[in-house]
Amino acid sequence: MISRRMCGHKNCYVKICKSGLLLMLVVSLVINISFIIDTRQKLHQQTGAVGHEKGDIVHTVHPQADIKPSPALRQARVEVTSSKQLVAVKVNGRNVYLNDGFDEDRGIHVLVLNQANLEVMARKVFDTYQKNEDDDMLRFLSNISPGRIIVYAIKDEGTFNLQERSRGELLRLGSESAPLLHWRDTWAFIARHKKGGLGESYGESKELTQWAEPAILTANITLENNNGVECASWPDTPETARRREFCQKYEGYGAVCSCGAPEPLSFTVKPLEVDGVLDVPVTIIASNRPAYLYRMLRRLLQTSGVPVDKITVFIDGYFEEPLDVTRLFNIRGIQHAPLGQKNARIAQHYKASLTATFNFFPDSGYVIIIEEDLDVSPDFFLYFQQTMHLLDEDPTLYCISAWNDQGYDHSCADETLLYRIETMPGLGWMMKKSLYKDELEPQWPAQDKQWDWDMWMRHGAIRKSRECIIPDISRTYHFGSKGLNINPYFQEIYFNKHKLQSKPNVRLKDVDRMTSEKYEVLVRDLIKGAKVLDHSKDPCAEDFIPKTDDSTYVMYIQMKEERDFETWKQLAKCYKLWDLDVRGFHKSMWRNFLHGKHLVLVGVPASPYSDLKPDNVHPIFLQEKKENKE
Repeated sequence: MISRRMCGHKNCYVKICKSGLLLMLVVSLVINISFIIDTRQKLHQQTGAVGHEKGDIVHTVHPQADIKPSPALRQARVEVTSSKQLVAVKVNGRNVYLNDGFDEDRGIHVLVLNQANLEVMARKVFDTYQKNEDDDMLRFLSNISPGRIIVYAIKDEGTFNLQERSRGELLRLGSESAPLLHWRDTWAFIARHKKGGLGESYGESKELTQWAEPAILTANITLENNNGVECASWPDTPETARRREFCQKYEGYGAVCSCGAPEPLSFTVKPLEVDGVLDVPVTIIASNRPAYLYRMLRRLLQTSGVPVDKITVFIDGYFEEPLDVTRLFNIRGIQHAPLGQKNARIAQHYKASLTATFNFFPDSGYVIIIEEDLDVSPDFFLYFQQTMHLLDEDPTLYCISAWNDQGYDHSCADETLLYRIETMPGLGWMMKKSLYKDELEPQWPAQDKQWDWDMWMRHGAIRKSRECIIPDISRTYHFGSKGLNINPYFQEIYFNKHKLQSKPNVRLKDVDRMTSEKYEVLVRDLIKGAKVLDHSKDPCAEDFIPKTDDSTYVMYIQMKEERDFETWKQLAKCYKLWDLDVRGFHKSMWRNFLHGKHLVLVGVPASPYSDLKPDNVHPIFLQEKKENKE
């Protein structure tokens, strides 16, 4: 009996203990679940921005709360890496942008993401180590619709020329680190455009010779239901359909996607005074620079006499965005499979484009070639209409170009004036079909030859002593600062200050005197009537060319033979003309304007015009300055 009672008490004790333990487990579970729920709510209220620290030099800025979470809201995870040689962006673990490799694409990388699905709508690289690149970045940002998700990340170095106004704008857009950025820092920043920051990570470089550790940023982004292009005010037209399709995919094109005042996409062609529209195919050479193409097409399509139905944009490679730009304007766009590398690839692209053009328009005897990074003047097509007959009348002509290599703001002045030159300028030019089909196409450089197509066309064996007609004031303007053979520095030094003719309906003078024999008479008459400058003075001095009248002046420079450009190269430097190679001459003679005066420079004795030099005038000689190698 006693033993059974003791066992009974023992069983009761065990049951009580088990019940107590079970109760403690339940209470602990409830406390942990409450803690997890509370922590998650706090993280959501801070938009989930997380910075991964590397040592003690990566700083994370946690933004203020975005939208409070609710069961209806959708979120996505965005990860950004900024480092010496890598910028990477992932959305929900998927790479949407990867730029890897040192010493290329330096600067601030900017990605624009759709706020509804985080699809990439634009990607740009601004080399803010270079001057004025931050201005380009601000212009780009000004064209972005409010509410888009924008990702910023530095690769290599992005602060050397990041000016205070740009830092201030980034600060207004939500960055707290922008004012602190300095040499070789790393930086990643995510913002809802014009609505505040969503996360930021900043790595500080400790030494001038060192890069900061990678800045790594992760943010959980609350997605919106509206993708930003549902504009009920747009009329139900084919143009609107093209606009809506384009604006759902791309950003950075400004008012073309504006709901209230969208830029037009169709234009009424303004006729030329004679024949209305220039009946010549227009071949546009393009690559993967869609913003350049958009700018060029918008201006070209508003130019008087534009043959809209004969425009073809040829794209080097299967790039989607430039092709969509052509569809936006309802212009024919053709993609080519790329052949060759670098300059050889560009040369093959030109050949394929020209061949296709004459296949599309077999009855045309001419073609106008223009690149995607050129603006055109209001009289661009009128200029060619007035001059194209010269190609038929004069077999000594090679091309007609809209570009003057020496036509800077300070070195040209007469919109009616034409020149003949021995060099081939390109940058908006016309040639005959017979030249291409009979001569150029059969001997075009093969894809394994690293020839610049234009340098090849300038070669004596190809040009065969023929000349091109050019205007004093260019009818095109080169605005593209990024490409295989161009960078922002080169654009600033050699192209930004070129002058573009701005008047409509300009009637050219002496067009019929541009044929070979008549031009010789014109030039000789010009030199005979010109005033000879004082050759005892320094030709680079400010007072060398008088400023008191509007006379034409002539100066004679030493030029022992037609390839002796020593004095000319020194003059080109002090007159701030094109000085990388020698261009724009006719029979060892140059014409331009300096201080508003028409100036003729004659090379002696190389030029046949040397016989017009007065006997008491000694040709000016400027020796090339030797670099000090010590």
